[in-house]
Amino acid sequence: MFASLRKTEPMAIQYRIVLAIAGAVFSLIVILENVAPANVVVAYGFVLPILLVATLRSRPLMFVTVVFCIGATYLGLLQPTKPGRFQAAVINRTVVAGVLLMVAYIGMTREERKGREEAARAALAQQTESLLRANTLLVDAKDELNRSERLAAVGQLVASVAHEVGTPLHSIAWHVQALAEEPGTTPEMKKRITVIDEQLNRVVRIIQDLLSSTRQRKPEPTWMSAELLISPATALMEPAFHAKGVALSTDLAIGLPKVWADVEKMHQVLVNLLANALAATPQHGSVVVRAGGRKALPEEYEIGQRAAPDMSSMVVTVAVCDTGVGMPQADAQKAFLPFFTTKAVGKGTGLGLFLSRETVLAHGGTLSLESEQGLGTTVTVTLPGKVYEPEGMA
Repeated sequence: MFASLRKTEPMAIQYRIVLAIAGAVFSLIVILENVAPANVVVAYGFVLPILLVATLRSRPLMFVTVVFCIGATYLGLLQPTKPGRFQAAVINRTVVAGVLLMVAYIGMTREERKGREEAARAALAQQTESLLRANTLLVDAKDELNRSERLAAVGQLVASVAHEVGTPLHSIAWHVQALAEEPGTTPEMKKRITVIDEQLNRVVRIIQDLLSSTRQRKPEPTWMSAELLISPATALMEPAFHAKGVALSTDLAIGLPKVWADVEKMHQVLVNLLANALAATPQHGSVVVRAGGRKALPEEYEIGQRAAPDMSSMVVTVAVCDTGVGMPQADAQKAFLPFFTTKAVGKGTGLGLFLSRETVLAHGGTLSLESEQGLGTTVTVTLPGKVYEPEGMA
């Protein structure tokens, strides 16, 4: 509605200007007619206001203008004339009236034709724009279909590979357990063997999820501390960070609410985020895992309650911040699309962030990414939180 008002305002101004000019010209010709009534040539000047009004493409206005102009033309007959010249004056004025009628008809016909052509061009432009939008939607739908087909193919491939990998993994797990029972195993070695055994069991469970269904296992979240959620992932990744010369640290706020999380699923998410941060951060860089709490936004609270009905009006945020190369805004906007990756061929599948976001969404949370080229990237996991009151307090 406001757009149509903006369009009519300049048109109204144009109407007033044209009518003012036409009125001024009409008045000038009437004055000249009174000054020189015998000179019928002046009456032909009424053609000007008629042509001006024709540009407004309004038949009622044109009718009124023609009536006034013809009336003013015949008003010249009221002026005194020489004897015997009245009949010639009537004929001359009638000829002028005929010319004015013809000019009005031609002018209106021409302007109306121009109006129809402009309307046709505008309609064509609108249809072209609609076709372009439809084409864009069609291309997006085609891309989405291609991604779905590729995901389905990847799912079949992963299920097949998982079935084949399962047997050697079980064999490796048995050998790791046997190695832990060797008499010469030192406490440090046992610590490393325990980590290996835990991660092998984790991989086995992931494979079981893949084989049990075409979809990932539905998360089974519980309320837990943020430290319990973050520590295993940082402990697992710490050797890789140390080997590359990248500092890894954690920054946990005091008094954090409990976080709604499936340990297994969120461990996969955090390990993936840390692996991405490590890959993007050069030697002597740093990665910080920050955990904090804040009041939930209305939409966050609404979404969170669907997954965790007993959540407080708080959310827990876990941000993985690196000082790496960052990425352009165009790439950052596509970071969560399946199969999109900025890594070299063979270095990444482009599914990590996509699957991580799906996992976080299943928890009733959100996953966001902020990046600036040359300065680094921050990926933030937001999950429902719950504040526990100390025992004995109402």
